[in-house]
Amino acid sequence: MTVVAYLGDEVTAAGWRVTGARVRTPAQGEAGAALREALAEAEFVLLSSTVAAAIDTRTLQAAVAATSPLVLVVPDPRGDVPVPDLAARLRAQLGLEA
Repeated sequence: MTVVAYLGDEVTAAGWRVTGARVRTPAQGEAGAALREALAEAEFVLLSSTVAAAIDTRTLQAAVAATSPLVLVVPDPRGDVPVPDLAARLRAQLGLEA
């Protein structure tokens, strides 16, 4: 069975808990530690965009770039922090957009 972890707001975490995911709602300043714990125990880690924004950029980039566990940033239900547009970033890096 695949172990899934979700780090984010309490309402969304409740929904993920119903599916069997291990959930955490990190307090301010605890997002990095919560991510490290999730990476150690899960095969698939979902981060709300708000939690992702609270994690050191290098740490977050390394986690997302790693092949295992799979890490995905998902929209926060309040929409306070937008999810990065990876397609636009890739097009810009390839020189397809100015």
